[in-house]
Amino acid sequence: MIYHLTEPERWARSQAEGVHTGSSRGVELADEGFIHCSTAEQWPATRARFYADVDPVLLLHIDESKVESEIVYEQLGDAPEPFPHIYGPVPLDAIVAVETLCSRT
Repeated sequence: MIYHLTEPERWARSQAEGVHTGSSRGVELADEGFIHCSTAEQWPATRARFYADVDPVLLLHIDESKVESEIVYEQLGDAPEPFPHIYGPVPLDAIVAVETLCSRT
């Protein structure tokens, strides 16, 4: 399982489109070339760094086995572990849970 943080408005758009193509906050797959994801250990720090002022923020639980696009674990800067990047759209059936995180969560 890998995880992706997104704003509720962006998730609503994905549901309407039938596929998720949001890369990161305010950035699309078409612009970045991949979708930023995190492991279970990484997403809390990603949330704190990039989504601290988003309330609520959604945590998408992505089943890697249901993603047809290439998933590459890549080192970013001085991060202790590589981050998973999805090089294509994420089908909605690969998103097996959507968790709402509020500032107190």
